[in-house]
Amino acid sequence: MNSFELNKIAGAVLAGALAVVAINEFANITVSPTIPETNAYAIDTGAEETTGTAAAEAEPEGPSLAVLMASADPAAGEKVFKKCASCHSVEEGGPNKIGPNLYGVLNAPKGAHEGFSYSSGMTEKGGNWDYESLNAFLTKPKDFINGTKMSFAGLKKDGQRADVIAYLRTLGKSDVPLPTE
Repeated sequence: MNSFELNKIAGAVLAGALAVVAINEFANITVSPTIPETNAYAIDTGAEETTGTAAAEAEPEGPSLAVLMASADPAAGEKVFKKCASCHSVEEGGPNKIGPNLYGVLNAPKGAHEGFSYSSGMTEKGGNWDYESLNAFLTKPKDFINGTKMSFAGLKKDGQRADVIAYLRTLGKSDVPLPTE
């Protein structure tokens, strides 16, 4: 078999594959399998519709922040904090990075670390970083402070957040009493 025959075979295989892809795309464009979002006819069954919020309220929220903080492990929090270390430093008097230095952040004013340019959402939030606000912020920063520059998605696990807060507590503010409720 000469090379001309091999080229014809390879060309036929490639042309067949190209034809399958082209036909598939043409079919997707012309025949769009859409499912209607609502039924054509509404049928009143007499039952009330439940929303997701009602179902969420019925589910237990988990242990309180006081319980979580009582069992939090600062050493484990230091390990979890490695996710944060690319943007934040924690040394006393350390430099700001992409985010501010977090040494002594517990009970410090929000959006007020010297030498760091905060978003307007952070500076307008006001108040101090207490246990509850740190927990809420670490859960999902963009939900806690609208317009924050912080692009971190958050820590979903309650225990990890408590561990990180316990670690931050060891950085200059360990005299702040743990939450009791």
